[in-house]
Amino acid sequence: MKIGELNLGERPLLLAPMEDVTDPSFRWMCKEFGADMMYTEFISSDGLIRDAAKSLAKLRIEPAERPVGVQIYGHLIEPMVEAARMAASVRPDVVDINFGCPVKKIAGRGAGSGMMREPDKMVEMTRQIVRAVEPTGIPVTVKTRLGWDDASKNIEEITLRLQDTGIAALTIHGRTRAQLYKGEADWTLIGAVKNNPAIKIPIIGNGDIDSPQKALQAFERWGVDGVMIGRATYGRPWIFREIRHFLSTGELLPQPDVTERVAIARRHLLKSVDVKGDKVGVLEMRRHLSSYFKGLPDFKATRLALVTEFDVSELLRILDNIGERWGDHDMSTALPEVWNSNGDKN
Repeated sequence: MKIGELNLGERPLLLAPMEDVTDPSFRWMCKEFGADMMYTEFISSDGLIRDAAKSLAKLRIEPAERPVGVQIYGHLIEPMVEAARMAASVRPDVVDINFGCPVKKIAGRGAGSGMMREPDKMVEMTRQIVRAVEPTGIPVTVKTRLGWDDASKNIEEITLRLQDTGIAALTIHGRTRAQLYKGEADWTLIGAVKNNPAIKIPIIGNGDIDSPQKALQAFERWGVDGVMIGRATYGRPWIFREIRHFLSTGELLPQPDVTERVAIARRHLLKSVDVKGDKVGVLEMRRHLSSYFKGLPDFKATRLALVTEFDVSELLRILDNIGERWGDHDMSTALPEVWNSNGDKN
């Protein structure tokens, strides 16, 4: 699959952009396990143009992460165009426009998937962003949903119009905004878009890819060019290794044992504090640490310690104790919890 001149190879696996999740340390872990492309956390256009420290920090890209995309969101055209220029200035491999986030505070303002209710504005915003970024040679892509609700699943029409603006690829999440993350993703419409002969750009499918088998189905049944994986990566960055091995061999890898999970969690924690300092690095690790060890018996007290302890040395000690106490536990069927974008379990 090629996005502009960027060649991601056959059947690429992409890490979805997720707020408070896909920071540099987590991207580093996913890259280690074979993600073909990653994205920053999505970034507010208003935050960027106002020089908000948190938004600017999200533009940090390390060479080892590449290829990586920067994703921006907003509801006004001029700030989005300026934010796209700022994003392009750090030389990502892709500038991506977020028309897919369903969270109320974003979609309710008309940004993210809220833009699905204003297709003309959506298309014009994309057109102007493509034009603004074009001199840099960086491709512009879009991530969106099937529509606002079941009565307005306009993704096929929208795809044709967005293609005409000059975008280099489109990612489709197989739900409407009204669905949020509930129910099952509808891949039939994603497949319909991909198999429309008028569509010439790569189509990347997203939604409910939480196993190697589902990834294979996305490629073979629905014909997508790439697969984007989001919530299933929480506490499970090795999912990229699992899927790639299955696509290549047809064999399912066993889940990592407790010893390997401890080693992964240690590397992730140390990278997080290296990038963001002890306090923030520990805070932003909590959702991952609590998910790495799902399935262990009598784990409640240890889980509580993992999500309340601030001292890095003590957290490392707790992780070592997990290895000593549960090292022989069978993790062959253990999978982490899946969380929605508000931090709630699904």
